[in-house]
Amino acid sequence: MSTRLVNVTRGQTIAASIELAITPRQRMKGLLGRKGLDAGSGLVIDPCTSIHMFFMKFPIDVLFVDSGGTVVRAIEHLKPWRLTRFYPSARWCAELPIGALAQSGTREGDAVKLETISPDGASAR
Repeated sequence: MSTRLVNVTRGQTIAASIELAITPRQRMKGLLGRKGLDAGSGLVIDPCTSIHMFFMKFPIDVLFVDSGGTVVRAIEHLKPWRLTRFYPSARWCAELPIGALAQSGTREGDAVKLETISPDGASAR
């Protein structure tokens, strides 16, 4: 089974292959140690209200999303050695390759959702 991130407001897939970071260890590691993100991929960190880019080797696009699926903050091209402010209304964040937000037209206020795709192609959630 795989997970994808969809912009419901715009009818666009933001990332076709999402990795989930839900344990404390997974959330702490995030994308550290990677050289980049493939197009169409991403990492969802849950829970998450802010991120840092210390020791990162590449810039990313970032979405902060509340528990109802509304984009609280959309950040394009967040560079290494930066950090975001704290978004208390965010439940989770999606770390995406550069250009993912522009390509999907995703912006603050949009409704997004994570869909689990079974091997037969049916979506759930």
